[in-house]
Amino acid sequence: MPRNTPPGGAVPEPPLWEQMADRARDAAEEGERLQKVLARVGFGSRRICEELISDGRVTVNGDIAVLGRRVNVAHDDIRVDGAPVGVLPGLVYYLLNKPEGVITTASDEHGRDTVLGLVPEEPRVFPVGRLDRDTTGLLIITNDGQLAQHLTHPSKGVEKEYIAEVECSSKGVPAGALRELRDGVMLDDGITAPAEVGQPEPGVLRIVIHEGRNRQVRRMCEAVGHPVIRLVRTRIGPLRDTRLPPGRWRSLTLDEVRELSGSVSASADDFDMEDEGDEF
Repeated sequence: MPRNTPPGGAVPEPPLWEQMADRARDAAEEGERLQKVLARVGFGSRRICEELISDGRVTVNGDIAVLGRRVNVAHDDIRVDGAPVGVLPGLVYYLLNKPEGVITTASDEHGRDTVLGLVPEEPRVFPVGRLDRDTTGLLIITNDGQLAQHLTHPSKGVEKEYIAEVECSSKGVPAGALRELRDGVMLDDGITAPAEVGQPEPGVLRIVIHEGRNRQVRRMCEAVGHPVIRLVRTRIGPLRDTRLPPGRWRSLTLDEVRELSGSVSASADDFDMEDEGDEF
């Protein structure tokens, strides 16, 4: 019998540190090389992706990655410059110009038209956030759950820009109401965060917010005495498209996906937690 084997022949359990080292080694041997994954999703050649890793710009599950690191694309959180990277195969990203009268949901119990009826049936996708039935404009539809969560989470502060036609006199919305919209409006669920508000022409407001409260823009305008007549979302983070007709969609480019992810990282530290929602 070996010298270190206890009576009865039971094999002693390895020390905890040794077990953890074995698990880490096993995990490192699984999956794909990180630079190969980054190259596949459009960050450049493998050489460029190796430079990103060497420069310390890539993290895996919160740890700075090193060359030779292997990743499991189904489970690992991979980020470049702090922005999450969608690395699962089969991810799609659609930009839809939502028309009026369409519901932002996967299905509707009343049989009304939904935004998913305007994009391909396969693969299965979902809208990121919501626009109410009467609001038109840009909407992201994807099957990337990680990016969707980051875009809609109130702590990330991703900007959304709207053009609102509101009720007012021929002179337009007065300066006091504009100032109130900029500084914060008291709603039934609390005061709104500061917003960027301009009036390019009388009765037409350009409003940029980063919160995601239910029907927020409409409620803000109504609270200052100028209800919305027509509302259009014109920008989500860095994404604009003035040429996309209502009811039509297109796929985002790799650069647009990266910019969108980057906007999450860039704005995440600027804002405190707010109420969740996202229907305007």
